[in-house]
Amino acid sequence: MKTHLKGKTALITGASRGIGKATALRLAEEGVNIAINYLQNEEAAKKTAEEIQAKGVKTDIFQTNVGDFDAHPALIENVLKTFGTIDILIHNAALGAFKPVHRLKMNQWDLSFNINTKAFLSLVQKVIPIMEPKKEGSIIAISSLGSHRYIPNYGAIGISKAALEGMIRYLGVELMPKGIRVNGVSGGLVDTDALKAFPFFDTFKTEVLKRTPAGRIGKPEDLARVVAFLCSPESSWIVGQVLIADGGLSLI
Repeated sequence: MKTHLKGKTALITGASRGIGKATALRLAEEGVNIAINYLQNEEAAKKTAEEIQAKGVKTDIFQTNVGDFDAHPALIENVLKTFGTIDILIHNAALGAFKPVHRLKMNQWDLSFNINTKAFLSLVQKVIPIMEPKKEGSIIAISSLGSHRYIPNYGAIGISKAALEGMIRYLGVELMPKGIRVNGVSGGLVDTDALKAFPFFDTFKTEVLKRTPAGRIGKPEDLARVVAFLCSPESSWIVGQVLIADGGLSLI
């Protein structure tokens, strides 16, 4: 299958599992070389790399805590040493405490913003000098419905994602003249290992199923397909937007 993305290189944060892994595999099918960032599960990262290699593209794993901004220059440098360039940046890594906002400790608040929001800006700033000379690049961040609606015990993540979506709009305007498109993808309830850590997961899942017109909760592959579309030239007229892929949940 002919693809406009063949030979491109994507750096994906939090790519060893869940949505990040599904996105890595989907882009690999399009011929994209994949730089897998992971936090600590090296075994999962290596397994993802094996699955990507089986699709005939180049890949490697890069252990970095994206919440540590001082580690970003080394991450970018190592990716460039391996692949030579970065054409696509996808910020998927996310973390946060599941508790009411009024009970959050300041270090839990900072953790969510550092990884979910501030890391995105830091990484964007690092890849601009790589993308701008080519007048081409695609940057995408993964958000969630908790950015604009209340979800119990989700405030640390939801509020940081609201800030993330605001950043997407600003960066979309500022970077498009440089040929760099910035967008986001927001999902409803997506079936991942991380989701199972959510308090009262089974009850929450049952309630979401009742309210989702599509009749099921999302799969990582559902979001991965949207991300791949936003990386492609077919979406060139979409700038600074957050596309919602939730099976209709947000309409109810």
